[in-house]
Amino acid sequence: MMEKYNTEDFIVFNTIQLYRQDRLEFLKEAHQKSRERNYLLGLKLVRGAYMEKERDRAIEQQYPSPIQSQKSDCDRDYDNALRYCLENIQHISICAGTHNEKSSLLLTELMRQHSIAPNDKRIYFSQLLGMSDHISFNLSHAGYNVAKYVPYGPVADVLPYLTRRAQENTSIAGQTSRELSLLTAEQNRRKKLRK
Repeated sequence: MMEKYNTEDFIVFNTIQLYRQDRLEFLKEAHQKSRERNYLLGLKLVRGAYMEKERDRAIEQQYPSPIQSQKSDCDRDYDNALRYCLENIQHISICAGTHNEKSSLLLTELMRQHSIAPNDKRIYFSQLLGMSDHISFNLSHAGYNVAKYVPYGPVADVLPYLTRRAQENTSIAGQTSRELSLLTAEQNRRKKLRK
């Protein structure tokens, strides 16, 4: 679809889940293929959501697990994917789907290093509505492109997804309590403004 529709602009995007060991190399191969076939590469970069399912399936089907052995490996590959995309931004558009503050900050620093304006239409940040809102707000306030995404569908399908997102965010040391303290501080600030 990218080869068909991404000839002049970024229309079609593919998600790359960097919790898999092979995805950074896949990204580089996808970029090379897009260059050879003369189309623009649209990517949504995420860490991933199905680690346990994929590991269990690998055991059940008796093949090596495709999942990174440690979260730090996933974080490393995610940040390296950001670096690679910014080095090749003339042919790649990205949506950085992450609730990770360090990766979000890294992307802003990479944009500055490459002299890319915060509102460059080739780069978006994205977080789930209700999670990491402080990241979204601050990026948006600084002029970066930000999208909040909302899962849509039958409750039986959406709830497991939201549960995984909540578990993922609580696994980031201190993030949940930090978000609650930020929300409380913002509520208190708004109460003062009303007086």
